Amino acid sequence: MLTTETTLWPSPAKLNLFLYINGRREDGYHELQTLFQILDHGDTLSVTANESGKVSIEPEMAGVAQEDNLIYKAAIALKNATGCPCGATIGIDKVLPMGGGIGGGSSNAATVLVALNALWETGLTEDQLADIGVKLGADVPVFIRGTAAFAEGVGEKLQQLDLEEKWYLVAKPDAHISTAHIFGHKDLTRDTPKHSLDVLLSKNYENDCEKVVRRLYPEVDKALSWLLEYAPSRLTGTGACVFAEFDTQQQAQKIRDILPNWLEGFVAKGVKRSPLLDALDALN
Repeated sequence: MLTTETTLWPSPAKLNLFLYINGRREDGYHELQTLFQILDHGDTLSVTANESGKVSIEPEMAGVAQEDNLIYKAAIALKNATGCPCGATIGIDKVLPMGGGIGGGSSNAATVLVALNALWETGLTEDQLADIGVKLGADVPVFIRGTAAFAEGVGEKLQQLDLEEKWYLVAKPDAHISTAHIFGHKDLTRDTPKHSLDVLLSKNYENDCEKVVRRLYPEVDKALSWLLEYAPSRLTGTGACVFAEFDTQQQAQKIRDILPNWLEGFVAKGVKRSPLLDALDALN
C-alpha cells in the first residue's frame, strides 16, 4: 500500500576536510583523495508519493528548469531503474548555498533516492542506490551511505570512517563557483602524490583547489584570510564556502557572532551518522 502522506527528509551538507588531486584520466575526470564529513545542517525536502506516475517539484526552484534539477533527475533515474509506476510531488526548504562546495545539489539527489526508494517500496539496496547516484554526481554516494568517508578514484571508492565529532563554522563569501571551471583550469594542481589513509590523516589537511580559487576569486581569498585569524581554516570542495574547525559549539558560535557583514555563515556539527539515515529509520 503506497504511503501518500507528506514526509520530511533531511538533506545535509558535507565538508571536504582534505582534497588532493592525483591526476587526470583520459576521460577528463580527475583522480583524487578526499575526506568527507557529513554535517547536521542542511536543506529539508518534503516528499509526497502518489499514483500519478508523474514527478513534479512544487514550487519550482527559481532559475533552475525542472528537467535540469538534480532532485527531478534523481527521481526519474529511480523510476527508470526500477520500472516503478508511481509519482511524487517534492518540495524543498533550501538553506544551503548553491555553488558553495558543500554538496547541496548532490545531497538533494541522494535524499530523493533514499526517500522514494522507501516510499515507493522499490526495494533497492544501498549499493544499488549508490550506483544510480554516482551517475548523477560523484558526491551523491557519500550522502546515500550517510557517514564520514575517505574517497578515492573520482570519489566513488568510499571507505567508511569513524571520525571525532567536531564543530565547524562554515562561511560563504559572495561568490558562486563552477566546479567544472576549477577542475578545468590550467593552473590547478593535478600531480599530488597518492598516500595511504594513515599518512593522510597524520599530516596537516589541505585542499589542492584552494590556491587557484583564491587567485580567481578575491572574495574567497578575503574570507579565508579573515577566518585564519581565529582558527585553522580552508576551502571545502571547489568553494566558495570556507570553514574552520573547533572542539566545541561555543567556540564556533563565538566566531560566528563576529562574522563581518560581507560573510554569511552557520555553525554545524560533524556527525558520525547522517540525519537522513535517522529519518529513514523513523519511517520503517
